[in-house]
Amino acid sequence: MNVRTEIRTILFLGTFLPIILLAVVNSGCETGYSNEMEGTEDAVLTSAPNVPPPIIRNHPSKVVVHLFTKEKIGRLADGVQYQFWTFDGTVPGPMIRVREGDLVEIHLSNDPSDMMAHNIDLHAVIGPGGGAASSVTPPGHTSVFSFKALHPGLYVYHCATPPVPMHIANGMYGLILVQPKEGFPQVDKEFYIMQSEFYTTGEFGDSGLQQFDLQKALDERPSYVVFNGSVGSLTGKNALTAETGQIIRIFVGNIGPNLISSFHIIGEVFDKVYGEGGSTVTEHDIQTTLIPAGGAAIVEFKTEVPGTYSIVDHSVFRSFNKGAVGQLVVTGKGNELVYSGKQADEIYLGQPSVNNTSDESADDQIQTNVSTQQVSAEETGQQIFDRTCIACHQSNGQGIPNVFPPLAGSDFLKNNQKTAIDFVLHGHSGTIMVNGKAYNNVMPPQPLDDQQIAKVLTFVRSSFGNKMGPVAQKEIEQIRSAKMISLNGDN
Repeated sequence: MNVRTEIRTILFLGTFLPIILLAVVNSGCETGYSNEMEGTEDAVLTSAPNVPPPIIRNHPSKVVVHLFTKEKIGRLADGVQYQFWTFDGTVPGPMIRVREGDLVEIHLSNDPSDMMAHNIDLHAVIGPGGGAASSVTPPGHTSVFSFKALHPGLYVYHCATPPVPMHIANGMYGLILVQPKEGFPQVDKEFYIMQSEFYTTGEFGDSGLQQFDLQKALDERPSYVVFNGSVGSLTGKNALTAETGQIIRIFVGNIGPNLISSFHIIGEVFDKVYGEGGSTVTEHDIQTTLIPAGGAAIVEFKTEVPGTYSIVDHSVFRSFNKGAVGQLVVTGKGNELVYSGKQADEIYLGQPSVNNTSDESADDQIQTNVSTQQVSAEETGQQIFDRTCIACHQSNGQGIPNVFPPLAGSDFLKNNQKTAIDFVLHGHSGTIMVNGKAYNNVMPPQPLDDQQIAKVLTFVRSSFGNKMGPVAQKEIEQIRSAKMISLNGDN
């Protein structure tokens, strides 16, 4: 090769090699991915809390999504019904999973029995109204449009037919995951959770068919804040399940329509958070992550210790008083190096006085003890109730629906006097049945002496419409003594 030929070769490579390499990169060959559209498939749709399986193909496809709208009456809480507007008959609507680069074709049908026109706005869509402008569908019709899934991430979809807030508040929303072309790291389990609010004419727990309350919605005063469309959708027999040592990924959406979610799992730390529902990890080791109305997040963590973990909005009155609570039940072998469990339960008599050595200080202490005993003797059962019980069981004894059981008309109190005494003395954790309804919560031991316990239980058993006999102090003493014997042994 002469000098002139070498120069021509160098000039050719310098000019065209970058172009060739760029073409290779854009084709996806360097990672084994193709950008060429291949084939057509129907989307796999799943109802919450289930998630469609990961997409393993290495190329984009045409994906057809069939959805329908349905207006129906359904359960909002035990004894409470609501006129939901839904996608595919569920609240939230089904989860959709597509791949970055897919051509997604939406078929939206409106059930002939519906009264309203509906449409769909997918936050993953680049186009007018997120597809809403192309999908207005009256009852008995089907609309079709398509979009390119350009941006990977987790996105909300919802109905955007005027009045938009009302369609959302009545239940028309869900999540669509645009999986990155390289996929997500493998995990053991994936779940789908969506938080939302309901604005009903009645208050939380009021029975019967509830209607939408516009003024409450305008004032941003929801009667209910729930996961997956109803109170109890993720508790008890509906709880999420996992085993120790598993890596869990949760796709979380918050439709609002008004409130921001402070998503938290009590007893867990999120190892990874894909903030705002993006496709990359933005934070590690997070206790609580904020999810705006109309937004989403992806969280991952590893289960280390068996037990029941509460899933909450850490604006906690929403959880314990309005319904935003779920459960993750983890089974398997424990790890005492991570968490020991309770190792001791000892008597604590309060902090002793500092330098309490003088005769005057001793006299003051004796006088304080005498005064405390006098207060205990003079305090009425109602006064004890008002300072120890009223927060959970309320001034009318009705408790808090689905959270704390009623004392008024309680069959449990009537039929389980000794057990009730034991609960006050030693606390209780777990499910009890009251008037045919299950309550699963924690009652700590009450810092009351035997006389106070007898007084407050006698007050409860003769108040709130109850007509039960009194509780004698001697009964408290016997149960306390029996418990101490069982703890200490017979010696």
